[in-house]
Amino acid sequence: MRVLIVEDDKYVAKFIQKGLEAEHFTVDLVSDGLEAQRVAVQNDYDLLILDVGLPGADGFQVLRFVRVNKPLIPVLMLSGYDKIEDRVRGLDGGADDYVVKPFSFAELSARVRTLLRRAERSNNSILRVQDLEVDLGSRMVTRAGRRIELSSREYSLLVYLMKNAGRCVTRAMIMEHVFTLAFDTPTNVVDVYINYLRSKIDKDFQQKLIRTMRGVGYLVERRKIGEERDVSEISEVSEVSE
Repeated sequence: MRVLIVEDDKYVAKFIQKGLEAEHFTVDLVSDGLEAQRVAVQNDYDLLILDVGLPGADGFQVLRFVRVNKPLIPVLMLSGYDKIEDRVRGLDGGADDYVVKPFSFAELSARVRTLLRRAERSNNSILRVQDLEVDLGSRMVTRAGRRIELSSREYSLLVYLMKNAGRCVTRAMIMEHVFTLAFDTPTNVVDVYINYLRSKIDKDFQQKLIRTMRGVGYLVERRKIGEERDVSEISEVSEVSE
């Protein structure tokens, strides 16, 4: 899960970041409201933790912007204002939860988990590509009814590929969203984990779902053997080879 923390108090931001990373979240930090608007739209986040008092644009302005451009992302607001009218303003403005400072990390973590479960239930909890299924609630992976055991990192990579099924995702995209590494990091970690997945997902099946788009990245195939691509798929991969 990837979380964006928008907080200009460095101590509070690091406190939350350290706690969430210990629970295996990927965390990005932003301290300015205008920068938060740009980052929130450019990247895919599972949750936004948003302070009210920010430079550039305050939390309520950021919230309005996010609700227009990324309406489905859960937003947890943080504030030192504890009056009822402040909480109402935040919740009515589109926040999914409102936490007053100071707070314990245990409570914040519980609220984060609640919001993520709620968001998961509101979306389709089952990802399906042909005979491959991922249950996002139980984290169970099956193919043709056979259960497949994956490591945490393999699971995250598979979910990312399946959410982009039929679309070629580049190594840079995978490194950023799954491994949180810069593209110029000297590592072949993406190729290594793709091979791990192939050995578990594709090895014993005639139809191979994970394809290499030479020189670009990888794609989870939506089509069955013999099916033709639709026009949208052709436009996305016309310049790459199998």
